[in-house]
Amino acid sequence: MSATRTISVTVNGKAYEREVEVRVTLADFLRQELGLTGTHLGCEHGVCGACTIQLNGRSARSCLTLAVQADGQEIKTVEGVAPSADELHPLQEALSEHHGLQCGFCTPGILLTLLEFLDDNPDPSEADIRLAISGNLCRCTGYQGIVDAALAAAERLRGGAAK
Repeated sequence: MSATRTISVTVNGKAYEREVEVRVTLADFLRQELGLTGTHLGCEHGVCGACTIQLNGRSARSCLTLAVQADGQEIKTVEGVAPSADELHPLQEALSEHHGLQCGFCTPGILLTLLEFLDDNPDPSEADIRLAISGNLCRCTGYQGIVDAALAAAERLRGGAAK
């Protein structure tokens, strides 16, 4: 019999209270308990970055974080990035326009990583972006489209109109 604990979390602006086994990862909690399957599991060792979410506005590997550690915290997943069901975030638009995604497996982790990065660094260089996403592995795009998209999104977020 596994030990359980009741946790309260806010995920993408919605409050949840659930009883969880203390050994359940945040990734498994999000996917299995809340049905938020946009958070992907790749290596389950914190290396690939596919499971990256935001915990209180900072990037975190949900495969290495226990759900009980998130008690009382605010979580953002890829499902909470777009401002509405009819509108994409400027970074999502740029990733599409600059071919910064292909199979989409790494995209949620890269997106959440870049959102935090662009909040902290509104005018990044290409080298800055490459360093920021160095903990996110992508097997499809070769990264140039991702970097181009991040540069375009940064300009849009600063008030420019880069396409």
